[in-house]
Amino acid sequence: MRTVLGSFLIFFLPGYSLIAALFPRGEDLEGIERFTLSLGLNIVIVSLFGIGLNYTPFGIRLLSVLFFLSIFTISLSLVSWVRRMKLSSEERFRVPFERLLKINLGQTVLDKGLSIILIVSIIVTCTTLFYLVIAPKTGERFTEFYLLDPNGTAFDYPTDLKIGEEGNVIIGIVNLEYENVTYRLEVIFNGSLMHEEQVFLVENEKWESPFIFQATEKGENQKLEFLLYKDQESYRTLHLWVKVT
Repeated sequence: MRTVLGSFLIFFLPGYSLIAALFPRGEDLEGIERFTLSLGLNIVIVSLFGIGLNYTPFGIRLLSVLFFLSIFTISLSLVSWVRRMKLSSEERFRVPFERLLKINLGQTVLDKGLSIILIVSIIVTCTTLFYLVIAPKTGERFTEFYLLDPNGTAFDYPTDLKIGEEGNVIIGIVNLEYENVTYRLEVIFNGSLMHEEQVFLVENEKWESPFIFQATEKGENQKLEFLLYKDQESYRTLHLWVKVT
């Protein structure tokens, strides 16, 4: 249901609301012309929203796209409603539900041929878009596995400690495997297992968790290892060389 309604919002409603606001009279455009222009304008509108959001702090995210497209569609729908209310009932455009099954392809052979080509093109376009939405092409499968310092950057790692001092890092995992995955995370310090846990991530989900370790022995080049297992096999590894004084 989410895919169906989301596709309707993304691929049709913004363009149709704009056409409805610009052409409130029934005689302005035929029904097939309204539908075709709605699809065409919709591509332009959604593309412009994407470009605009990309240069704002909101970015191209689910909530930002949903919010701004909804505001755009609702606002133009209200404008079209006000404009239609100022017209007489005979002048207003309305969807002729009683005539939907009685399609008029035109009077001449040329008109009928062009109408059939237009209808087939719309059906093919809608079918292709729907298929791309529910069955996107699978790209490269991989998992992001990374370490960050306490400030969330890859710069100031705790690699120079004193005995008894604690080091802080942030462990991050992003599932880009196009499937749900249960990972096993192990942290090993100087050959000894310090921490172990299971991490379940759905497709495209990101997981970050702070990790605190303590230096207990003096020495240089002490290896702090982070091992990530997938399907019971070693999949990704990270490590830091820690100096303890």
